[in-house]
Amino acid sequence: MYNPETDLLFPPRCLPVLGALRGPAWQELVTRVQTAGPDSREQMAFILMMARLDNCATCNADSFRAMTGCTACAKQAVKRSHETDQALVALYQTARAEVDQYLQNELPNFLKNPTPSHLATKSTGSSNK
Repeated sequence: MYNPETDLLFPPRCLPVLGALRGPAWQELVTRVQTAGPDSREQMAFILMMARLDNCATCNADSFRAMTGCTACAKQAVKRSHETDQALVALYQTARAEVDQYLQNELPNFLKNPTPSHLATKSTGSSNK
C-alpha cells in the first residue's frame, strides 16, 4: 500500500508537529532548526538525527510505519524515546558535527570554488589577436 505521506528519510515538513512533544530544550532545538533554511547544516543534522531515531533505514513500503506515514512515525519515536531532552540535543550536536566534518572533507572542488574555470581571470601573459 502506498502512502504519499511517506518519504525515504525524515522529511523537514514534519518539524512543526515535533516541537510540542517534549520540554523547553527540545522545543528550542526544533524552533531553531525550523527557522534555518532548507539547505542549512542545521536541517541536515536534524534530518540525520531523526533518521537514526526513527530508524528510517529499515522502513519499507509494506511496513506499518510506512503505512502510517512519516509524521506519525516521527511523533511516536520522539514521544517514546527514553532519552532526556538534553540527550536528544546532544544527539543533534553529534549529528551536526558529523555533517560539518563531511561537508569540509567531501565537497567536490567545483563546490569549494564556485567560479567556473572558463569565467576565472587567467593571467597567461599572452593576448588573443
